[in-house]
Amino acid sequence: MKNIKYISLLLIALFFTSCEEVVDVDLDTAAPRLVIDASINWYKGTAGNEQKIKLTTTAGYYDTVIPAISGAQVFITNSTNNVFTFIENPDTGEYSCTNFVPVLNETYTLTVISEGQTYTAVETMKATSVIKDNIAQNNEGGFSGSDIELKFFFQDNGAEDNYYMTRIAASIHPLAEYEVSDDEFFQGNEITGIYIDEDLKAGDIMQFSVYGISEQYKNYMTILLNASQGDGGPFQTTPSNARGNLINQTNSNNFALGYFRLSEVDTKTYTVQ
Repeated sequence: MKNIKYISLLLIALFFTSCEEVVDVDLDTAAPRLVIDASINWYKGTAGNEQKIKLTTTAGYYDTVIPAISGAQVFITNSTNNVFTFIENPDTGEYSCTNFVPVLNETYTLTVISEGQTYTAVETMKATSVIKDNIAQNNEGGFSGSDIELKFFFQDNGAEDNYYMTRIAASIHPLAEYEVSDDEFFQGNEITGIYIDEDLKAGDIMQFSVYGISEQYKNYMTILLNASQGDGGPFQTTPSNARGNLINQTNSNNFALGYFRLSEVDTKTYTVQ
């Protein structure tokens, strides 16, 4: 009987040891594509003259470093042919401009020239609403009735169709939460944003932001958010390839990833009570 026990223990040990073995899976790697992060944000109450654009490339699944693209020409042109040039912080892939002039409803054209390829995108700067000061806190929120629930409010402009992106950042979490919406059912009315978190406590800092965006950008972000959430279960459909508004004028097949967006932004900071 003792021999049987020893054999059983040996088999169990071998089983758990084999479970710890690292298995590297060979994955097909596509050629790197240029990624253009061109989000122009004009925060209410600021001049909006300082803006940044980041250029990188896609990387392999197991890569831990995202390659930056240096030596590119990056500039934005408005409808009156004023040119705003973005200068790289050497070897970072981060390009900055200090004299950008944001104008609501103005149309801008982004141009990026990199490695013999010219990429362009056209977008309009969209206005946003003001977040009201009366942020509401409920300490008996959520399904459990014990979570902290926060609500913030902003007024929709009833004279036009509007599209919004909200960003909610909590000091206790490393990543912010994003959501996109429109005013189809709220035309001219007050819109409410809600955040519920069981880990929130008094003294935590919240930042609520509302961006004015285009309908096209809303559709683009909807695809990205649906793909990132991945909550459709084992039979969910394959996410669509999120193509932004960037066009390669040199070779249309060698498209870049990312989006050229211009938004007015309003932000409110709140300390949990």
